[in-house]
Amino acid sequence: MTQEKTTKAWSGYLFVLITVALLAATIWCFVQGVRGPRPNVPFLIAAAVMVVVTILTAIGLFIVNPNESKVLVLFGKYVGTVKENGFFWANPFLVKKKVSLRARNLNGEKLKVNDKAGNPIQIAAVVVWQVENTFRASFDVDDYEHYVVVQSEAAVRHLAGRYPYDTFENHDEDTLTLRAGTELVNDQLEKELEERLARAGIKILEARISHLAYAPEIAEAMLRRQQASAVVAARHQIVNGAVSMVQLALEKLAHENVVQLDEE
Repeated sequence: MTQEKTTKAWSGYLFVLITVALLAATIWCFVQGVRGPRPNVPFLIAAAVMVVVTILTAIGLFIVNPNESKVLVLFGKYVGTVKENGFFWANPFLVKKKVSLRARNLNGEKLKVNDKAGNPIQIAAVVVWQVENTFRASFDVDDYEHYVVVQSEAAVRHLAGRYPYDTFENHDEDTLTLRAGTELVNDQLEKELEERLARAGIKILEARISHLAYAPEIAEAMLRRQQASAVVAARHQIVNGAVSMVQLALEKLAHENVVQLDEE
């Protein structure tokens, strides 16, 4: 069984009245049992039984707040999940485990990993998630909150190793990089997190790279490399512009018959 089962519980207000009535009956039986010169054993026994019943009835009361749920377990058997908000009563022997359905933020720590090119980088991600399947979150993993943290770090490390931080060669301009392909990288991160966290019944609402930088030990060298690449690119653009201007001038001269140039 891997699917949750939504169930309903009795109204808690009705059982509050029942609890009050049982408490009043308990007091009346106790008074009747000690009222005479001798204790009235039947009334005292009835009072003791009603005390136990009153306590059990009161234990069965519980509250489900908005965007929360209660997972009900009876002696190791999953009974169902109450997702409706309100004041309810259920079997007092049921274990009622609270599972929040609210969206939560995971602000991941900065991880030091190597990109596809082997360069050490620092990367971190922000993940917005919520519980979708309360059964899986409660029983398929030991601690679903810790599971989200560990699997998110693993997904970020794996993603960073699949792509280079940046490219510098012209023939690699179409290569997907962590710095330039932010949207595509974020989409890949969301898909991987959905696959990893499906076992725990977790739904990924959003996943984004929040920090991306070279590791401090190579940051200065990479900055100089980027500056050099920018200079080379600028010179390349200048040369292309100059050649285009010469070509345009020659075509203009030939078109207006200003001068006839041979091949030499």
